[in-house]
Amino acid sequence: MLNLNQKHHLPHNGLTLSMARSDSEIEEAQRLRYKVFAEEMGAFLPSPHEGIDSDIFDRYCEHLLVRDNSTNKVIGTYRILPPDRARTICGYYAETEFDLTRLAHLRDRMVEVGRSCVHSNYRDGVTIARLWSGLADYMHMNNHEYLIGCASISMNDGGHCAASIFKKLNKLYAAPAEYRVFPRCPLPLEALDSTLDVNIPPLIKGYLRLGAYIGGEPAWDPDFNTADLFILLPMSRLNEKYAKHFLRK
Repeated sequence: MLNLNQKHHLPHNGLTLSMARSDSEIEEAQRLRYKVFAEEMGAFLPSPHEGIDSDIFDRYCEHLLVRDNSTNKVIGTYRILPPDRARTICGYYAETEFDLTRLAHLRDRMVEVGRSCVHSNYRDGVTIARLWSGLADYMHMNNHEYLIGCASISMNDGGHCAASIFKKLNKLYAAPAEYRVFPRCPLPLEALDSTLDVNIPPLIKGYLRLGAYIGGEPAWDPDFNTADLFILLPMSRLNEKYAKHFLRK
């Protein structure tokens, strides 16, 4: 099991996995996020600091980092909001997009992850696997039982691809009614073509393979120009076949 308060050198490509321990390390994650979300994806990210993606949740979150030892650059990141810190800020980021009323009884055991991104030169699956390994260890070490987050789908085509992905996945992975969430700004599914032959984004596919549910219809995030699916992963559903790749005994 990893101790995420320490740095861990990972054998593939000389990567280091750690939690940010200073404001400067958090800023490294924020600069990577800006590069991916604003410069690559064209998201509108209002921030008082040029080249940084930041919001009010950052100061309450823990920030998981993957660093390339050869350059000492952060090349992958996830931010993590545990339940005690969510109480402090009076909610989760996902609540800006979804009504989570039906999950109220899970809050004391629910961790939110988000702002996942990997530098374009490292998107070979290895970096995201390292990040997932860190998340799994974090959940295990802190005895958290539910992982939640928003998984984004580009709306560069107007939303037709997102509607088709939702229709394809909802049949197989819809959450039970008692876990259902409701978008505050729903994607207008009835006005979109949901019959396209689509590929499932790798991140969403990975969550589902691990055992996650799709929590309900997608929300439209105008700042990022994405359709967001609510993901809920009860750790009791963690697929043993895939868990062995992420949990370190």
